[in-house]
Amino acid sequence: MDDILNAGFFTLHSAWIIFNCLGWVWRKTRVWHLVTVSLTALSWFGLGVWYGWGYCPCTDWHWQVRARLGYHDPPSYVQLLIPELIRVDTGPTLANALAVGTLTVVATMGVALSIRDRRLAASALR
Repeated sequence: MDDILNAGFFTLHSAWIIFNCLGWVWRKTRVWHLVTVSLTALSWFGLGVWYGWGYCPCTDWHWQVRARLGYHDPPSYVQLLIPELIRVDTGPTLANALAVGTLTVVATMGVALSIRDRRLAASALR
């Protein structure tokens, strides 16, 4: 069962990250993008007050499953994911900087485009 949970967490968590990175691109997904980016930020910086900055429940649960499977994982999901995908060890500082920097950029893009969309819609109604 833990092998299935491990694969499921990789799929779900990676899909969440990909959507956070790209959801702002399409007008129809921008509202959901703002929701997922907001939940991510609330987790990292809200729950992070109590559990440590950058806390993610998905990572926490995934790490519990992987510990039962015998893995010893880094604190950051991004720190695990980057070496898995491109075989480059980023280390914790670079992984965290990439994660926060990416979240900042994609949140800014999502908000800016959502504001633009509302303005265009409002001007079309006039």
